[in-house]
Amino acid sequence: MTVTRKSVLAGAGLAFAYVLAAPARAQDYPTRPITAIVPFAGGSASDVVSRILFNRMSKTLGQPIVVENRPGAGGNTGSADAAKAAPDGYTLLGGGSGPVAVNVTLYKHLDYDPRQDFETISPFASFTIVVVASTKLAVNNLQDLIAYAKAHPGELNYGSVGIGSSQHLAGEYFSQLTGVKITHVPYRNIGQYVPDLMSGQVPLGFQWYPNVSAALAAKGAKALAVAGANRLDALPDTPTTKEAGLPQYAVSGWFALLVPKGTPAAIVTKLNGALKAAVADPAVRAQFQKQGAETVYLPADESQKFIADEIAKYRDIITKAGIPQIE
Repeated sequence: MTVTRKSVLAGAGLAFAYVLAAPARAQDYPTRPITAIVPFAGGSASDVVSRILFNRMSKTLGQPIVVENRPGAGGNTGSADAAKAAPDGYTLLGGGSGPVAVNVTLYKHLDYDPRQDFETISPFASFTIVVVASTKLAVNNLQDLIAYAKAHPGELNYGSVGIGSSQHLAGEYFSQLTGVKITHVPYRNIGQYVPDLMSGQVPLGFQWYPNVSAALAAKGAKALAVAGANRLDALPDTPTTKEAGLPQYAVSGWFALLVPKGTPAAIVTKLNGALKAAVADPAVRAQFQKQGAETVYLPADESQKFIADEIAKYRDIITKAGIPQIE
């Protein structure tokens, strides 16, 4: 009996010591390099801003953050990989509005659930949608565009980098808000779309600034409005949609930092603080602005609600547009 009691007490003591040690290890985090999965191709706008963020965060955390690009299936492949990782803070996901919000409705089956399989650290970047038109189209501002589209229903088309992309859904949202009928033309990549925009063959776009900066600089396209709260530094003379008379049209593509569900709260808090410090850095803000992006930050508890709200918003847009689910 005595031996049994000692064994029980020893076991209880070890368990208690483990409980005490776990928070201590979380507080010591990180003690080795961190992997950040970016589910998009290297060199893409999402990849570029993610690397800028991680480079700055690594200085705060004292360990390198190594980016692994795992593109595929609209961001689903890399996101699923991250969802299966150990919840120890050493695997991060640089997720975007596509795989984290849009694809919940757009795809019939996902190998992960953004709400159940991840903790959201915070959104960190926002690419405001720019409404652009070919210079060959006889419109000079947003109200001109709406009037022209209503007078020529179904005649105007707009390009995107694919069905379900933020550019596609931005066009659908614009159509729903204004009551105009415009036609979506999906492209495999932005390089195929830009020449058609400039030639006037596909005269509209609801694009991120980096995607159309060359066309704007070459005077083959004109920016009519930016769908955000503020004008873009890269387009100081282009009004916001609020200034242009369509205040309800606010839309952007965004990126957020997530970790697998079950990651210790102390680690979530530490990552949130490192992200907050990074996006507050003027150098990071300047680098984001060169990419046509704005820095974003939310406390961890508000970030989870942000994701839920975005999932609901895109579900509504996709359902109203009648976009069929992808198998």
